[in-house]
Amino acid sequence: MQTFDLEQLRTFVAVVEAGSLTAAAPQVFLSQSAVSEQMRKLEERAGQSLLTRSKAGVAPTVAGTRLLGHAQRLLALADEALRDLRGETLQGELRLAVTDYFRPAELARLLGRLGERYPQVRLHVSVMKSGAIEAGYAQGQFDVGLSMRIAGQGDSASSKAPALRRESLAWMGATGLRPVRGEPLRLLVLPDTCSLHQFTVKLLKQRRVPFTVAHVASGVAGLQSALAAGLGVACLNESSLCEGVARLALPHGLPALPRVAFQFLPPRRGESAFVTRARELLASQLV
Repeated sequence: MQTFDLEQLRTFVAVVEAGSLTAAAPQVFLSQSAVSEQMRKLEERAGQSLLTRSKAGVAPTVAGTRLLGHAQRLLALADEALRDLRGETLQGELRLAVTDYFRPAELARLLGRLGERYPQVRLHVSVMKSGAIEAGYAQGQFDVGLSMRIAGQGDSASSKAPALRRESLAWMGATGLRPVRGEPLRLLVLPDTCSLHQFTVKLLKQRRVPFTVAHVASGVAGLQSALAAGLGVACLNESSLCEGVARLALPHGLPALPRVAFQFLPPRRGESAFVTRARELLASQLV
């Protein structure tokens, strides 16, 4: 009886998630030609085309989408079986707090994949502002906290931790938006408790850029909607780009922006082995 090769399935999942054979290659520690050969053999085994190829990259066919779900479950089960035999099964409840700036379009999928791979972990996720995460973590409300720090800003609890991910900040607006010179910038922000709000307002005042706060959104999703609707301009990290929103090309009198780092808050003294291991696995999955 013919079966699928797990390594080919692992490469297939990486290709679909990365969007191209080239981007997937380093993730599975193969050359691009080896990835291409694995995909050829997988399609031969499946008896049908699994990927559509274009200049923009690759996307799964209808059959490829069906196989993707099966492949993810098979790989999760295989990984769990190996961890179980090695005595590495991860089991328990984890309270995770994540800043809402962290990969907003992908976070749900990343956490869903984590749940598939570690089904015995009960994950309780809170999406919050970095300041609230750091305060809650200090009070023991969360086991693991992932916050955002603006380069060169202050000495937050996460500043001594290594960066999980770094991104550029950018001025963003609706696709095709052209701010009118001489008119105050219509600024879109999150509430003034947000560190990025505070940074943006301070920077514009320092550079003497006229502005007015045109809209205050409760979260990043609301800010993205306001941007796409053309209500104004916002300072956001690059993974917050979404449909209908684009970077604004300088110069428009807007100052250059630094980078941000996403970091796990440092482990507490006496932290359990489960929480330590869970943080390590989160780092490998969310990078």
